[in-house]
Amino acid sequence: MPIEVLMPKFGLTMQEGTIQQWFKAEGESIEAGQPLYEVETEKVLYEVEAPANGVVAKLLYPVEATVPCGQVVALIASAGEDPVEIAKQYMLKATTAGPSAAPVAKAASAPPAAPTARSVVATPVARKLAKEHGLDLAAVAGTGPGGRITREDVEAALAEPRAKGQPLKGMRKTIAERMFQSLQSTAQLTITTEADVTTLVQRRAQLSKQFSLTYTDLLVEAVAATLRQHPRLRLTADGDSIQRHEEINVGIAVALDEGLIVPVIRDADGKDLRRIAEESRALAEKARGGALSVEDVSGGTFTITNLGMYGVDAFTPIINQPQVAILGVGRIVEKPAVHEGQIAIRSLMTLSLTFDHRIVDGAPAAAFLQEVVARLSR
Repeated sequence: MPIEVLMPKFGLTMQEGTIQQWFKAEGESIEAGQPLYEVETEKVLYEVEAPANGVVAKLLYPVEATVPCGQVVALIASAGEDPVEIAKQYMLKATTAGPSAAPVAKAASAPPAAPTARSVVATPVARKLAKEHGLDLAAVAGTGPGGRITREDVEAALAEPRAKGQPLKGMRKTIAERMFQSLQSTAQLTITTEADVTTLVQRRAQLSKQFSLTYTDLLVEAVAATLRQHPRLRLTADGDSIQRHEEINVGIAVALDEGLIVPVIRDADGKDLRRIAEESRALAEKARGGALSVEDVSGGTFTITNLGMYGVDAFTPIINQPQVAILGVGRIVEKPAVHEGQIAIRSLMTLSLTFDHRIVDGAPAAAFLQEVVARLSR
């Protein structure tokens, strides 16, 4: 019997995956454990390995096809089986089996992109970086063990002069599509305010003697506590359907060379600041190392994006759908301000809240922002 290779389900929230690359062509031999294809979901990349030895009989989907979890994506002929006959019988069965098999037959009509001429051996991080920059790994010389291509090899190749007009693809393409969709399908409005965070600066200085933390960690703590009292800000919207969530899962935007990714701190309101800081640091390290899982980046109910470290005062963040709100954080600036009736030098920070006006009105959004400011100012 031929071996069916399925689209895996890497996490509880994963529903589908997008095939980014086939490592083997039809008719090629493959061994159990060798990478067969690369799949992207929630901007996270995985290499799917062959479950057994054999010959690739049929690749059922082309590159960039989005496939539901559990769907057959490829067939492997076992020893003694005819790969051509297996592919022929499978496609005949798919064509005549009825509507449930139609998506497979339709997708198979577009031939999968052929893999590179030589067998490319590269680390997952190297593949991810090359894909985001549209770099063909077949043209990169590997310096790792056995000629394996490393991240450093890809970075060196990217540093060389290249032709202009690279296509928008990979993570950059995903971000572009989602940002455009977010703006086109929601009624986004941004309100801003200034927070006196002088005591917050002092608190961080004191706590830094005990454990490592950032201002973003302090913001997660304040936002999570505020979201308890403002459940509308932690709704999610999928088309005309609105979902309510008891859990408070706060996403933190992390900037990578190839784009932006948002790992999630789950049940943030039930964790103390030290735990928040530890999880935030661990997620950021995983993000930069290309080691995030689907669970790490899914299930968020609110997002914080901080550009203060880049000298930005205020900006208009775009909602991370299906969430209905996102908080943009600017830099902390010392300047004169009225404090207890006197002019004094205070540490001030600008906060920008973007929300979907279809779901959240201005007054409750302003009330939420006002409470966040109050918590940061204590």
